[in-house]
Amino acid sequence: RLVHELICLFDFWSLLPTLPVSSFSLSSLSLSPSSLLGLGALASLTAYWLVYRPRPMRPPCDLQAQSVAVDGDPSCRRSALLKDDSLLEFYYDDTRTFYDMFQRGLRIAGDCPCLGYRKPGQPYQWISYTEVAEKARLLGSGLLAKGCQPNPQQFVGIFAPNRPEWVISELGCYTYSMAVVPLYDTLGPEAMVHILNMAEISLVICDREEKAASMLENKEKGVTPTLSCLVLFNDFSDAFVERAKDCEVEVLKLEQLMVSRVEILNPCNPPQPQDLAVVCFTSGTTGTGSFVIRQEDVSISYLPLAHMFERMIQVVSMFCHGARVGFYQGDISLLMDDIKTLKPTFFPVVPRLLNRIYDKILGSVTSPLRRALLHYAVRRKQAELSSGVVRNNSLWDKLVFNRIQANLGGNLRFVLTASAPISPTVLSFLRATLGCLIFEGYGQTECTAGCTFSMPGDWSAGHVGAPLPCAMVKLVDIPDMNYYAKNGDGEICVQGPSVFRGYLKDAERTSEALDSDGWLHTGDVGQWLPNGTLRIIDRKKHIFKLSQGEYIAPEKIENVYMRCVPVLQVFVHGDSLQSFLIGIVVPDPEVFVDWAKDRGIVGSHEELCQNPDVKKAVLEDMRAVGKEAGLKSFEQVKDLHLHPETFSVANGLLTPTMKSRRADIRRVFQEQISSMYSKTAI
Repeated sequence: RLVHELICLFDFWSLLPTLPVSSFSLSSLSLSPSSLLGLGALASLTAYWLVYRPRPMRPPCDLQAQSVAVDGDPSCRRSALLKDDSLLEFYYDDTRTFYDMFQRGLRIAGDCPCLGYRKPGQPYQWISYTEVAEKARLLGSGLLAKGCQPNPQQFVGIFAPNRPEWVISELGCYTYSMAVVPLYDTLGPEAMVHILNMAEISLVICDREEKAASMLENKEKGVTPTLSCLVLFNDFSDAFVERAKDCEVEVLKLEQLMVSRVEILNPCNPPQPQDLAVVCFTSGTTGTGSFVIRQEDVSISYLPLAHMFERMIQVVSMFCHGARVGFYQGDISLLMDDIKTLKPTFFPVVPRLLNRIYDKILGSVTSPLRRALLHYAVRRKQAELSSGVVRNNSLWDKLVFNRIQANLGGNLRFVLTASAPISPTVLSFLRATLGCLIFEGYGQTECTAGCTFSMPGDWSAGHVGAPLPCAMVKLVDIPDMNYYAKNGDGEICVQGPSVFRGYLKDAERTSEALDSDGWLHTGDVGQWLPNGTLRIIDRKKHIFKLSQGEYIAPEKIENVYMRCVPVLQVFVHGDSLQSFLIGIVVPDPEVFVDWAKDRGIVGSHEELCQNPDVKKAVLEDMRAVGKEAGLKSFEQVKDLHLHPETFSVANGLLTPTMKSRRADIRRVFQEQISSMYSKTAI
């Protein structure tokens, strides 16, 4: 009855413009009680919609002109957010160092939570900003008591996974102007020795005895003569202490290092903006940017603190605003459980993880009806995104996407993807399903993690945004690869206050990376788009020639093949003695068996990897995806080897930022590579 009355009312209101004014008066209008009820309902619905209707995000600049040419040169651009060509050095006047950023957060948050951790099956426990600052000062005073000097020439090693003590140790160093040297497992023993000797490190902070033992072993061999003290987070054995004594190395628990007597606490001696803060022995990553972070925001920390991306997330985005950081348990297989428990609002990710989330969502929808509903809902949400509306409370969120969002804690406001290009298809899909802001950035360690960042309000995909206000970005010619700046593409170069000073005690490599004008040459190939954003199109560092003279950028090809349904990981190989490419492919264990079954082939994951018919089907799928993506014939792999075990940090085939360790993969699969070339040649 009410619906009928509402329809009648809509019909009535539609007729009003055609009625003469004299024919309408309140005295002549008679409505039934149910009609009045319907009118009231309509008015209420209209008022509710006006108040709560989704509003598009207002972008901070013209999205069709997100960067500005510098000195009239279209190949060199800076952020449109700047008033002139003067780059931004400091976002806040009172925050010019890492130490300053934490102090700002301390003033904002005080006794509020800062660092979170949990034990299996338990809720998160929190350490306040005040407690972190006090512990850092105690630890820093302890370092001074052990002979460390309060200056940026004093290097202190930190060899541990992400946990609160890592951050406290770093802040303890900065409290007394010392520089931090992060260390991590996959550096390998030779690189570890090289770093300890080059930086003349005497004290290393470790999490557990096993890692400290690897340090001690080098000391026993006489190859790290400067090492004299190991500080551990966890308990250790008496036997280890005795072993260390024999080679004149002191072993302490972290609590033992911390000065407990107030009268011998040293006054803080924080660094100056020009002082060295950190020495990172790492490959490039992509960058971070600034969004409106609030004190109540929470980030999950699982990406390596030894790399600049995670460090910038924590210090610049979180600590500077008094926000919270919760650490994962140290086991990546438990990450999703940590996320559900922590309920983060900010989630820094790498594309590999987003690809896994995307594949898992699609793989969980089996019936044609549910799949059709999912894709229709995604299209409706993407239509909202195109008009600038980002929300997680639409009808489609409630009906279709709520479980997906709940699996990531249900509170996400920001996601930042970095370290490698992400498929536009995946990015657009997840922006719709997660119902939160997803930004993409680009950069590398040498420019303090970030130099470009996608603009709030621009939800298009296929680019990494415009230059950050702290950086100028230009493209330079690469004649060998037929890239020319006049055509809008070339090697990406960065200049500005965020660019590093150089490589520690390595003038030759520094001169290769930094030219005489202070431009950092990244080794990546970019293209300016008409709206002033940057697209990553190639890689200069890993290119090689085939025997016929064609240049190959394997990472570009790998990113294309990663979109194949059965493919989890892929490594593309070739060299100048061969005329074609081959690949090492790790099938996705969650979909591979069912994918093969759909093609009439049954077997376990391992058995399918040995099946030549399966290999042929995977190769055909990859070549079809490659053709659709525009790969040239010489860029397509001609043969492949299916490997059942995933590339990982643990087996030495991935870096901590989830990039392929290309030389190690070639070495491990040399037999298969040689076999494929010999068979195909025959």
